[in-house]
Amino acid sequence: MSDNTYAACAVAPRAAVEAGHGHHGWALVVLLVGAILPPLDYFIVNLALPAIRDGLGANASELQLVVSAYACANAVMLITGGRLGDLYGRKRIFMIGMAGFVVASTFCGLATSGTALVAGRILQGLFAATLAPQVLATIRSVFTPHEQVRVMGLYAFVFGVAAVIGQLGGGALISLHPFGLGWRAIFLVNLPIGVFALIGSWRFIPESRPPRGKRIDVPGTLLLSLFLLMLVYPLTRGRESGWPLWMLACLIGSPPMLGLLLRVEWRSLVDGKDPLLDVRLFRNPVIALGLVLAFLFYTMSAFFLTYGIYLQGGLHWTPLASGLAILPFGLGFLSSPLLMPRLVHRFGGYHALTLGFVMLALGLAIAAALAGVAQPGAGFYLGLGAIGIGQGLVLPSVVRIVLAEVEPERAGIASGMVTATLQIGAAVGAATLGGLFFSKLGAAPGALEYAQAFRTTMFALVAILLPCALLSSALGPLHRRTHADGPRTR
Repeated sequence: MSDNTYAACAVAPRAAVEAGHGHHGWALVVLLVGAILPPLDYFIVNLALPAIRDGLGANASELQLVVSAYACANAVMLITGGRLGDLYGRKRIFMIGMAGFVVASTFCGLATSGTALVAGRILQGLFAATLAPQVLATIRSVFTPHEQVRVMGLYAFVFGVAAVIGQLGGGALISLHPFGLGWRAIFLVNLPIGVFALIGSWRFIPESRPPRGKRIDVPGTLLLSLFLLMLVYPLTRGRESGWPLWMLACLIGSPPMLGLLLRVEWRSLVDGKDPLLDVRLFRNPVIALGLVLAFLFYTMSAFFLTYGIYLQGGLHWTPLASGLAILPFGLGFLSSPLLMPRLVHRFGGYHALTLGFVMLALGLAIAAALAGVAQPGAGFYLGLGAIGIGQGLVLPSVVRIVLAEVEPERAGIASGMVTATLQIGAAVGAATLGGLFFSKLGAAPGALEYAQAFRTTMFALVAILLPCALLSSALGPLHRRTHADGPRTR
């Protein structure tokens, strides 16, 4: 390449950025809408589950699948969704993902059975995972490094906002009953938001793609989908179906299927292809343990699944009141970014992660101990605040620790693996701990059964998260031992 050609290539993107600088504010608004919709639609459905049960006659396993099927489909498609943007352009795939998300939301809002709603949720999860990776990739390519500091702060902030708005908005929409839609409004509200995002993305977001797009790993995607199906479906439907032999066979066969997936991905890597999972990363014990902690941490989905059902079914609260009851959690979550810099500076990033797990376990234990048939007191809400602070500390810490172990050129696939692991943890948590909750409710639950089911599920979460606090304390020594003899594992 000649000097003139090189100079022209360097100036062109800079000129394009300068020409479009006036649109950056609107582009950011559209991208943040794309960032907030996927987690928002995960949280907003939780308070609607009792209304969905009554409106559609959905059974307990279908209610679990409304949550876990979305998370599962999202996990399967996340890494592939990012590569679609690399291949065909991020703006184009963002718009396709957003359009598909709007159509899937409409399908959910018009569902006439639990099965149809679960199918719509699977489509929602797939299209959410198609549009979400384009947000971060577009931010990195459109905004200058100086702008990215502020923009990435906003990007992280919207996930905390999604948890609060999702719970509050879901409760408000069901209680206000706009246009007589009831629970359907939580899905149909995505239509005007999605149309706004589509028009805005067409008008303000520039197209971008890397020089060489990575190929889609079809075998890896199929094997991961099959593994998750063999694991999550029996966990969700097995109890109600009486554990038929084929479901037990699927559950037993899921670990070998995971082994086959890892073997195929390793072979793909050796052959110079682009695997869905970079299995070399598992050689680094910090990354391996970090992914395990990410998986266990996001079994927290069971809290959001059961909290609203306990308040509405056991204490007979309205959906709006149940949504307002999540505020202590939201305030704790949103305060965590203010605490994080001081904690990291004083104790280090690894200790901040450990503290987060301790806060999570403590908050859940307090909420479980004080949950009953009477109205919650100040101590119960104090526990919710501790849960929020803990989640706000753990989520960025575990992602940062894993990504710090890889070279910049491999940060993309590592980020996708962390995000997918979180979503798989959410799906498994909703299936297993959600199943525990519904099994404790029984056929004709009263206030006492709801309280006992919620208490049992929360203590089960404590039993998962307390060992995580101990395991996370080993990350610092593992990091020092791994890098004592040289650079990062490649």
